[in-house]
Amino acid sequence: MSLTLALTDQDQLTLRTAAWGAVSLMSAAGAAGSAHKAAAEGSVALTSATGLVGHVLAKAPKGVKYGKTVAELADQVLPALNASMSLLRKQAPAEADNFRRTVLVAVEAATHGRPSPTMTEMARKISAALDAAPATPEVSAGNTGTGQERPELQKAMQAFVDSGMAAGMQLRVNDERGEWVGTAGVRELGSSEKPPADGRFRIGSSTKAFVATVVLQLVAEGKVGLDSPVNGYLPEFGLDERITVRMLLQHTSGIFNHTGEYYEDGTFAPGIAWSGKEWVDGRFRTYHPEELVRLALSKPARFEPGTDWSYSNTNYVLARLLIERVTGRSFAAELQRLILGPLGMTGTEAPGTSTEIAGSHAHSYYRYEDGGREHTVDVTSQNPSWISAGGDMISTTQDLHTFFSALNGGRLLPAELLTEMRRPDPKIGYGLGIFEQDLGENGGTVYHHNGGMAGSAALMYSTLDGDKTMTASVTYVDDADLSKAAAFQQATQGLIDEVFRDGRTTS
Repeated sequence: MSLTLALTDQDQLTLRTAAWGAVSLMSAAGAAGSAHKAAAEGSVALTSATGLVGHVLAKAPKGVKYGKTVAELADQVLPALNASMSLLRKQAPAEADNFRRTVLVAVEAATHGRPSPTMTEMARKISAALDAAPATPEVSAGNTGTGQERPELQKAMQAFVDSGMAAGMQLRVNDERGEWVGTAGVRELGSSEKPPADGRFRIGSSTKAFVATVVLQLVAEGKVGLDSPVNGYLPEFGLDERITVRMLLQHTSGIFNHTGEYYEDGTFAPGIAWSGKEWVDGRFRTYHPEELVRLALSKPARFEPGTDWSYSNTNYVLARLLIERVTGRSFAAELQRLILGPLGMTGTEAPGTSTEIAGSHAHSYYRYEDGGREHTVDVTSQNPSWISAGGDMISTTQDLHTFFSALNGGRLLPAELLTEMRRPDPKIGYGLGIFEQDLGENGGTVYHHNGGMAGSAALMYSTLDGDKTMTASVTYVDDADLSKAAAFQQATQGLIDEVFRDGRTTS
């Protein structure tokens, strides 16, 4: 069957809009005097394409209105490129590589000999959008499908549930054997229904990897200086001039954590209410990010900027405000422009003050004592503004895989900035929004950023090249004492050993 018969007229228009839009984007990004030539040479490359893709792309799309600026064009074209690759892989897989190759040839033709910095950056984003569309690997699980059997993964996941650590779990592993997806436990307490295989969930501090990536993408665009003082961007807070953007992302600023500080001597300095009955009763309250920052700055700094390391959610609230200040757009909009749109991540969002999780999802719980009685409450619905960009995002195991594979595979950041992101602080192994972990013999190095938020946790791990990933959702009964923390770490290590060390226990 020919491509023109396999695809609808709308599908063919999508391909034309994406490919010709890529050339328009490169033309708009060109240096003065070169835009026309870039458009002409890129167009020649498209009309010279071979195969069935060449037949579809032979003529420019009619009636399509492209944006006038580079930003407008990027917002329009990058998602279209991703959608084009997705539909080709589903409906005409033999032509997907041809389409990708054709677009990249056109981009190269448009940039040949005179690429401006903006053209180079747009070329990278076009390539990332083409490569980010999910392939169609075989998907299997003990309870969600058929195909490859991975009993060792099902067993390791089931250990989470059987230990009482989790009410429900979703696990996704992508490696040299393909993709495996499984679930264990229940979707909701008191029910026998299994968790959805790719349900949405709150990812907690895994959010920080997204925030850091957006900031570094803005560094690549020349809008932010990684070692520039944050006070220059956000002067209204009167921050110490020594605090740089890098320090926010690496938790070396010394700024008090607005969710509270635990000190080495065992004492705790409270911040906002985020646990116990007080949090449960007020979990729909709206906090403004500026309010969280000012609360943190009203407390003594943990240490002099750059002299130590301490995890502070406030660093990432400030990073969010920085993003919004330099772009004039919301963090959610920049997240869509720079990551979600280009990678085709439709299950991920920065919810702001929205309290609900749309779509299929498992439930999260919180246990507390009041008047000598223990209460367990469903806290799936809550206003996450108390944590803001420190951990408010919602995603899926598929989207987390897509993001972390693309990030570590070098498809979201220039090589030099990915290197900066991965350079760990010597105290804890934390880079810029990601942790580095050495698994020892037969394990190598992995990068990760897990997260936990009131009965919902995320696991997100990848090898150096992004070729092997493990992403997971864990829903459980949380409490003020974090009583499951030790068991969670132990169970997580069991999964890491199974996926990245072939079942060998980390020494």
